Amino acid sequence: MSDVLPPPSPLATAQSTHVPSSRGSRAHIIAITSGKGGVGKTFVSANLAAALTRHGLRVLVLDADLGLANLDVVLNLYPKVTLHDVFTGKATLDEAVITAPGGFSVLLAGSGMVEYSRLTPEIRNQLMHVIDTLAPRYDVVLLDTGAGISDVVLFSVSLASEVLIVATPEPTSLTDAYAAIKVLTTQQKRHNMRLVINQAARPGDGRAITGQLQQVLNRFVSTESGNPMRLIHMGDIPADKAVRESVMRRQLLLHSMPGCPAALAVAQLANKIKTMLTPVEYA
Repeated sequence: MSDVLPPPSPLATAQSTHVPSSRGSRAHIIAITSGKGGVGKTFVSANLAAALTRHGLRVLVLDADLGLANLDVVLNLYPKVTLHDVFTGKATLDEAVITAPGGFSVLLAGSGMVEYSRLTPEIRNQLMHVIDTLAPRYDVVLLDTGAGISDVVLFSVSLASEVLIVATPEPTSLTDAYAAIKVLTTQQKRHNMRLVINQAARPGDGRAITGQLQQVLNRFVSTESGNPMRLIHMGDIPADKAVRESVMRRQLLLHSMPGCPAALAVAQLANKIKTMLTPVEYA
């Protein structure tokens, strides 16, 4: 299956400010994470990948939720080879990377594997090797991480140059999102992170929520320089019954109902991501 791995492209040579230059030409790596599970993080990852692919970008989604992976369920895939097989030497990366219905590449993880519940030196080294090997072949790598602030999640996020937090308007989701942002700021010395509000009830909810979180961050969380951590609102995905229907059918929303409000919101998010990553090429 090596033909699913594209060669390096010109866009992949653009350096991000958070990626060590010693690793050479590589993709823009974005960790899509959340403080709480069940907020639609994997839904956002899959559909954002499809939307970015429509812009001509070479996209890989890596399922970094190593023990509780469900990207395969969202995409209706039945992989014969997973990241677990790569880690255990039973398969190569070329065999594990497959093409998803949206035209992007995916590297799926196994599910229900307790050995991935904690970060070991072996897992750390294997994840770094996977990223270093695959990143030069793509324009964008989306890391669909687990939820929360476990050591596995935090290490996965540390491999990314940008962090996109997915949250819903529910108080528990926002509280956990704040906790995740605080930990990432203090441990990884990040100066900004990006936020998308899923299942927004009304237009403008996400911007108001971002403003409220920013006020709390200004009071209690500061970067290494002493300045407040900057939270960037990337958009809202409205509550839309079409999302549940697409998830139940195991279809990409951008394919099954491209004109619905949630699909249009994901497309707008992709536009912002594209501009953020390549402001010169896409001017």
